[in-house]
Amino acid sequence: MSTLSLARSLFALTAGTHFLFVALTLGLATLVAIVQTRAVFGGDAVHLRMVRFWGQLYVINYAVGIVTGLLMEFQFGLCWPGLTDRARDVFGAPLAMETLVAFFVEATFLGLWIFGWDRLNRHAHLALIWIVTLTAYASAYFILVANGFLNHPVGYVRSGGELRVDSAGALFTNPAALLPLGHVLSGAFLTAGFFMAAVSSWHLLRSREPEFYRRSLRIGLVSVLLAVLPTAAFGGVQFPYVHDDGGVRPLSGLSADVMMAAWAWMFVVALMALVKLPFTGWLLRGRIFLRVVTVTLPLPYVAMLAGWIYRETGRQPWLIYGVLRTEDAVRPMGHGAMLAAITGVTVLFAALVVVNIALLRQYARRGPDAAALGRSEIAAPSEPVPSF
Repeated sequence: MSTLSLARSLFALTAGTHFLFVALTLGLATLVAIVQTRAVFGGDAVHLRMVRFWGQLYVINYAVGIVTGLLMEFQFGLCWPGLTDRARDVFGAPLAMETLVAFFVEATFLGLWIFGWDRLNRHAHLALIWIVTLTAYASAYFILVANGFLNHPVGYVRSGGELRVDSAGALFTNPAALLPLGHVLSGAFLTAGFFMAAVSSWHLLRSREPEFYRRSLRIGLVSVLLAVLPTAAFGGVQFPYVHDDGGVRPLSGLSADVMMAAWAWMFVVALMALVKLPFTGWLLRGRIFLRVVTVTLPLPYVAMLAGWIYRETGRQPWLIYGVLRTEDAVRPMGHGAMLAAITGVTVLFAALVVVNIALLRQYARRGPDAAALGRSEIAAPSEPVPSF
C-alpha cells in the first residue's frame, strides 16, 4: 500500500471505531437520564436500580471511548497537516468548540454525577445527567459541523492560500451537518435501545430478576420503535449531500447494501416488538423472540459503520470536496514510518475494543446488585443508595 493509502486506512480505523463508541454513549446517556427522571419523580426503587446498572455500563463505554477519541485527534496531527494548515479556521473552529464541550463541560458534569450520588440533592443530581446528555449532543453537533464542511464546504473564503470563515451562520447550519445530526442521534437511540433490550433478553432467558429486566426490556424496545423509522428517514434525506465517485462505487454500493439489509432486519424486529409489547406475559414467554433480540445487538453497529463508509468514501479523491485533494493534505513521510504508525494504532484500538467488550460483558452479566456506581460507602452491597 502507498503512504496515502496507509494514511487513509489509519483515518478510517480511528474515526470509524471511535464512532461506534460514541453511538452507544449518546443513546445510553439519554436512556439513563430518562430512567433517572422517573426514579426521582416516581420514587420507584426498581428505576433507581436501573439507573445504577445501566449508568455503570454507560460510564464504562464513555471512558474507553474518550481514549479512542484522543487517538483519533493524534492521527489528524500526524497524517493530515495539509488539512490543518489550509483549513485551520474553518475546520478547526468546530473541533475546538467540541473539545471545550466534551473535555471541560461534559466530563466535569459526568464526574460530578458519578461521585455525587449520596452527596447532592436528588434534583441537582438529576440535572447533572441531563447536562451531560445535552453536552454530548452538542459535542456530536460540532464534530458533524467539521465533517459536514468536508463533504459540503460552505461559509468560507480563500485568503492567501488558506480557507477562512466567511459566514459562521452558513458553516453551523450546513445541511450536511444538520441532517447527519438527526441521523446520528436517532441511530444512537436505536443502538442503545437494542443494547438495553439485548442485555435484558439475555437475563430473562435465564430467569434472572424478571421484574427488573422486564421493565428494562420494555424501555429498550420502545426506544427501538421510536428510533427505527427516524433513523432511516434522516439517512434518506442525506443522499443529495453524499457523493458517489466512480473510483469507489463498488465499495460505496456494498456498504449501502449492508446498511439497508441491517436496517431491514432491525425494522422486522421492531414490528415484532410492536405486536408483543401490549401483552406482558406473551413478551416474557416468547423465548424465540428474546433470542432474536439478543443476536440482533451487533446489527446497529454494522449499519452505522456501513453508513459511515458509504458517506465518507464517496467524496474521494477529495478531502474537502472540490477544494482540497486528499493527496495534497497527507504528510510527506516515509512508508515505513506510516506503516509503523498504523500498526501501533491498530494494536491499541484492538486492545481498547477488546477491553470495552470484556468490561461491558462482565458488568452486564453480573446484574444490578453488583453495580458499584452510586453505591454508598456505608451501605451494604445489596442496599439501594439512600439519596433517592
